[in-house]
Amino acid sequence: MGDHALLERVLVEADPARTARDAAPDAEARRIRDRIIRTAAAPHPRRRVALSWASGLAVAAAAAVVAVVVALPHGAAVADTPRPLDFTDAGSVTATVDAARDALVDGEGPASPERLVTTASWTFSLDDALIAPQLSILSWEADLSGSVLTFDGVPYDPADAEANQAEVVSRGEVSSELVMQPGDFNTPVPDPPGDSRDAVVAMLRAFGMPEQPSAFEVTAAISAAVDQWTLTDAQQSEMLGLLEGSDGVSALGTATDRLGREVTGLRVIAPDRGVSDVLLLSADTGRIVGSERTALVADDVVPAGAITGYRMWDVDEEVIR
Repeated sequence: MGDHALLERVLVEADPARTARDAAPDAEARRIRDRIIRTAAAPHPRRRVALSWASGLAVAAAAAVVAVVVALPHGAAVADTPRPLDFTDAGSVTATVDAARDALVDGEGPASPERLVTTASWTFSLDDALIAPQLSILSWEADLSGSVLTFDGVPYDPADAEANQAEVVSRGEVSSELVMQPGDFNTPVPDPPGDSRDAVVAMLRAFGMPEQPSAFEVTAAISAAVDQWTLTDAQQSEMLGLLEGSDGVSALGTATDRLGREVTGLRVIAPDRGVSDVLLLSADTGRIVGSERTALVADDVVPAGAITGYRMWDVDEEVIR
């Protein structure tokens, strides 16, 4: 199947009824298109169309924005986008990472990496007046076949305080199913990565981390990796150690994520100062369970301070189904 044919199939099956076939793509469609094309264009020994779900959440926003960076503290609210998470007791990066790594020592994560990823996510779209999250189950095999089951979440108004108390609630029905034939799924890491620091570094470099990464680049590679693999606790611990040792991380403290889980947050800012990402760690298990993006630069689509996307991992299948 050609790149463009598979791209059209992904977009149609992800939302078959919302948009006319000849309509111009909206912001979400452009985001998916750009992510697939960008990843497919990267050098790889087995060139395939990339189905790297929402790894665009962890890369810099549009580069050609002529705007002013507005100094906004984390937590500044913007209408018509999700409310920022309410963090308290910031603490330090070292304390945050140490607590997570301590929890991972005796954790109950998978014994080996799994080609199964459960997520809940939302990305800004000009077409949606309400916040309409989606939940998904990605399952793939060594032959690069697999499937993605998508479940629509219950839409909510971000101004409705009661709705915000339970932001991501699944409708419990499959809204789309994408079946991938052998070779359709593209990943730079088709084989289970190892647990050692060197193996984890190699995995993250395969997912785009440079040799001398900033904290933002480490976070981008981590997000791309956990979009395709449910990793072991040892691998998660090594990734957190790498992030702690990179420049540009700040601790935010403790909050409740959009699935009601207690989390701690680590914030990183893109080199161009256009966006910031918050990596969420489970306060119970220490695992990396989410990422949220905030626009720091106003453009003609989103205001400065807007949450433009969130993605949560390690979602219980009972919550999705």
